[in-house]
Amino acid sequence: MGPDPKMNRAIFLDRDGTIIEEKNYLYKVEEVVIFPGAAGALARLNQAGFRVFMVSNQSGVGRGYYSLADVEKVNNYLVQELQRGGAHLDKIYIAPEAPDAPSRGRKPSPQFLFDAREEFGLDLAKSFMIGDKLIDLECGWNAGVKQSILVRTGYGAKLALNSAAELRRAVVVDDLPAAVDWILGSC
Repeated sequence: MGPDPKMNRAIFLDRDGTIIEEKNYLYKVEEVVIFPGAAGALARLNQAGFRVFMVSNQSGVGRGYYSLADVEKVNNYLVQELQRGGAHLDKIYIAPEAPDAPSRGRKPSPQFLFDAREEFGLDLAKSFMIGDKLIDLECGWNAGVKQSILVRTGYGAKLALNSAAELRRAVVVDDLPAAVDWILGSC
């Protein structure tokens, strides 16, 4: 028997405004607020056989607002809290560069999705990108995912109201649990 084809599918998620509340340049663990239902939603993806990855631009590092160690502390805390809710992340990709600095993986670059494809043997055409900004959706589109999904949490509500033309190819839902409902309903 060969590898489970379901394990070739992945979900790529933005962090701020998607899994946790958007806070301007978040770098303190005590300021992390996980959206209600987020851990349970990710656990459902794990149970359905999806690999789950977080892909996050953290320009506050490149801007000198906080350190990469601060980002790692926040991410470690988030991973622990998600695990307490039964969810697992396969890997976290961080782009710490400022927007005007050269960057290999800063969204909307699809590079981290390509890296995950190579490392984990993923089929990006069976995978999904979820985020609250246009750059998240573009990252998924640039990588050739099956669908990019905008959540109305974080910056998503404003984007959904003001950018209908740019969102024609996207699915727009209220939050991460609704995105997971849509994904599981479409597969």
